[in-house]
Amino acid sequence: MGSLLERFLPRTEFSSYEDFKQNYRVSVPEDFNFGYDVVDAWSEMEPEKRALYWVNDAGGEAVFTFADISRESNRIANMLKGRGVKKGDMCLLILKQRYEYWMAAAALHKIGAVLIPGSVQMMRKDIAYRANAAGVKVIFAIEGEGVPEHVEEALPDSPTVTDLFIVGQDRDGWTNLTARAEFSGEFPRPVGAEATRSDEIFLCYFTSGTTGQPKMVAHAHSYPLGHITTAAYWQKVVNDGLHLTVSDSAWAKFGWGKIYGQWIAGATIFAYDMDRFNAHNMLSIIQKYKINTFCAPPTMYRFFIKEDLSKYDLSSIVHASLAGEPLNPEVFQQFLGLTGLKLFEGFGQSESSVILANFEWFEPRPGSTGKPSPMYDIDLVDDDGKSVPDGEEGEIVIRLDKQFPVGLLRGYYVDGELDTSCHAGNIYRLGDLAWRDVNGYYWFVGRNDDIIKCSGYRVGPFEVESALVEHKAVLESAVSGVPDPERGQIVKATVVLAKGYEPSDELVRELQNHVKKTTAPYKYPRVIEFVPELPKTLGGKIKRKEIRRGDERKLNDNGGKFPSEWCVGKSRI
Repeated sequence: MGSLLERFLPRTEFSSYEDFKQNYRVSVPEDFNFGYDVVDAWSEMEPEKRALYWVNDAGGEAVFTFADISRESNRIANMLKGRGVKKGDMCLLILKQRYEYWMAAAALHKIGAVLIPGSVQMMRKDIAYRANAAGVKVIFAIEGEGVPEHVEEALPDSPTVTDLFIVGQDRDGWTNLTARAEFSGEFPRPVGAEATRSDEIFLCYFTSGTTGQPKMVAHAHSYPLGHITTAAYWQKVVNDGLHLTVSDSAWAKFGWGKIYGQWIAGATIFAYDMDRFNAHNMLSIIQKYKINTFCAPPTMYRFFIKEDLSKYDLSSIVHASLAGEPLNPEVFQQFLGLTGLKLFEGFGQSESSVILANFEWFEPRPGSTGKPSPMYDIDLVDDDGKSVPDGEEGEIVIRLDKQFPVGLLRGYYVDGELDTSCHAGNIYRLGDLAWRDVNGYYWFVGRNDDIIKCSGYRVGPFEVESALVEHKAVLESAVSGVPDPERGQIVKATVVLAKGYEPSDELVRELQNHVKKTTAPYKYPRVIEFVPELPKTLGGKIKRKEIRRGDERKLNDNGGKFPSEWCVGKSRI
């Protein structure tokens, strides 16, 4: 492992999972700052060490060393300091995967300003909401995709914003980030009141709750150290090797896989700044640049196995992982058979680093999200908060009475104040359901709000989706509940068909019978809707909430009756 890891881990090698769970420790310096203690540290030790390898769909390509990232982040820090940006100021970055994101992030960390990642999909109201909720002072944005226009439309409703920086062509009212070249490449570490502490907030994610407006997840400067486990022990990144996690910079998965733990472990971040996911393009990129470690959402693996993988040389990959949603066992087995690579699933939230994962010391079991990370004291509890035995479904919680995990959120920002009530009673509730087998493996069931309650039964969507995707006609599926006067709810499957298949009454019955034979018969989808694609985040995660809301609208518009496209002729059961 990289020499930088040894600064933060008393031990880096472990003989078993039990040894890892019991003896893994992270040493957190009181003044830890990722910009200085990782970016600049590598620049001093190995200035020519590759930090970032960037490509895009237009043929652009650039390579940056840690010395480059250090120098350019210092220039941006000096530029921002000249504009009055200081420790604690909120800065919104809407930069996709432009390489300037990594430079700007390191600059903000050095200053002690708070980084807020944002999506290019945000409209005027989304930007204004974030600007006001956080008191945003500075906005960075890419040129194009309507982003500057949406920012400008939001400005009248965003009184705290004082400065705009753009990546791309010059624009009136904006400062082009290329102007950083005019500033010094040196930025001494602040001292005194301007210096940062490891327990101070440096990063906020806006994440959607089950109800209401997005919440501000606040992470401290120590947060990157929590991702050592994510990168070095779950994703198994290689020192000086190319690591590709598929994620836009707007999402927490970017922090999981494209900057913090990976750079601490000495890996080179490979950034594929793609316009839109295409399985052939992604596989070609892996082959061309000889990616060593790879992490992607399950959705992408489902598309990969539909390609002719024999046409691609994936032999450079030494470890493949996934996160975002549980992986269907059928996809695991097919990918293993086609590539020889086992897929190592991991689980966590925007509020955490990796919480559960398949680690190297035990065999991954298809469909299981693995075992607890050593930083987290995990339990499963019932509705009354009591621990449930093996084999019984419960809510995943993190117990905080023994230690506060490095990598867990410090709280939520509400009206400019940090709300730590999510830690009340020395417990953090995830809102996710799972069960644990006798060997300690955890099996994800679903979000609390995704669970379908049908005729007294509780149906988790993942098991039904797994059964459906085993059928050769199904490329993807999303399972949700719809109201039913007799059963309370019934199971509905929204299905994307594989190439060569068309909707028909016969296919509906075939899929229903397939699910009945594959899992408990009461779980079969009584309603099936065929669609060309499922709604997803940029990170590839299925938006089940959006499907449910769309279903509610259709039912309301149709007087409470099922719309005809749900029935596929007369085959509704």
